[in-house]
Amino acid sequence: MPQFYLPPPWETQKPHPIPAELLHHLRVRRIGEGEVIPIFDGQGQVASATLTCLGSKSGVLAIAKVRQDIQSELPYGITLAQGLAGGDKMDWIIEKAVETGASRIAPLQCERSVTKLNRSSDAERAQKRLIHWRAITQAACEQSERTVLPLVEPIQAIEDYLSKTSNDEFNGTLKLLFGTGDHPSLAKTIAPLPAQSLILLIGPEGGFTPEEIGLAMKAGFQAVSLGKRILRTETAGIAAISTIHAIWER
Repeated sequence: MPQFYLPPPWETQKPHPIPAELLHHLRVRRIGEGEVIPIFDGQGQVASATLTCLGSKSGVLAIAKVRQDIQSELPYGITLAQGLAGGDKMDWIIEKAVETGASRIAPLQCERSVTKLNRSSDAERAQKRLIHWRAITQAACEQSERTVLPLVEPIQAIEDYLSKTSNDEFNGTLKLLFGTGDHPSLAKTIAPLPAQSLILLIGPEGGFTPEEIGLAMKAGFQAVSLGKRILRTETAGIAAISTIHAIWER
């Protein structure tokens, strides 16, 4: 049985009401009274929960065996800074980034992004998209048995994001920009390095403009390659995360 997300705080000494979203998932899976389900709070806590009461519009859980469990989380943080992709590609990117271990996802509005969500008139649409992506993140954690919910940041202009990553708080973070030019390979770049937090900067379908690349370099990013083949934007980040695991988790 998959684990289910139950937002904190948890009531362990008395019956805990079931949120509407979780109640819907339990009904879809036909989980009835008396059954025990695994739950997680998105902050590293897991527990067993018994469905003690199930009504037409409400239900109650009894939570027990609460413990900390972050074994499925990486010892180093991976931020996927992803140029906005068109259609449902961002949904797929976020889902797979969570499954493969990203701890943070930063959707970026780039000059060549097909989707444009940086105008003031797009604020409501952008907020709805963010809520949708965070729901995808939750579902991906349930499926992959991660216990800490990765953060999906609000959509921001790439210029603003790169300016932010120039701050002192990002000192010691390995910052990598993925390009199609004659750059050192990702594998050769990270192989001699100890495992550490990093940011992976991936362009949209049309790639980065020369101006965006220049800003990234000024912010401390170094250009690397994923090989001689040109990957689609929805493939590049996942391939990069998988490569990092293969090298740093040996």
